[in-house]
Amino acid sequence: MSRFQSGGRAITVEWFAAEGAPASAPAVLMLHGADGLGQRGDQYRAGARALAAGGYHVGLVHYFDRTVSRWASLPAIFQNFPAWMETLRDALTFAAGQPGVDPARLGVVGISLGAALSLATAAEDTRIKALVDYFGPVPEGSLQGATRLPPTLVLHGASDPIVPVSNARALEAFLERNAVPHEVKIYPGEGHGFGRAAQGDADARVAAFLDRHLRR
Repeated sequence: MSRFQSGGRAITVEWFAAEGAPASAPAVLMLHGADGLGQRGDQYRAGARALAAGGYHVGLVHYFDRTVSRWASLPAIFQNFPAWMETLRDALTFAAGQPGVDPARLGVVGISLGAALSLATAAEDTRIKALVDYFGPVPEGSLQGATRLPPTLVLHGASDPIVPVSNARALEAFLERNAVPHEVKIYPGEGHGFGRAAQGDADARVAAFLDRHLRR
């Protein structure tokens, strides 16, 4: 476990060092969803370890530490979103300063709420060079007036009852309109979270996408 400061709070980061990496390797920050790390924490950690085995430093950011939360209701999301964005920016600074990290090759993998935070932050912070959006909502106003995002991979279930697939389509339209390199994969029959086959496909797409955009 590592920690950094954000808004006067100590933020925990579970750091997974890249395996067999050269002296300077890319780093990826992983952001959980509104349910925190309770139910899906082990799944996130497995994903982080897989990326680390592929040569990436990975930081699983406990950004709810900023608001002393374990999960987030919709009102809490609206209230705390700006603070969590600031924490993501501070997490990027933390990651860039870690031994063996190339600060010019930072990516973010966001899940649901974490994807929304990643999207809103990446529209403003050019340090993010690659963005993976797992079934994330498009934050209201976050792309208004924006003209850029880093290369973006969008993964969404066609039958998502919590974050409708229209969010992925709206983001896809923005990416196309602004000539942002992107890939969008909509999984038929999948909801807010993927079954084993879809998740296996998504994992492969994430690895290939990050390799294309962070290993150059």
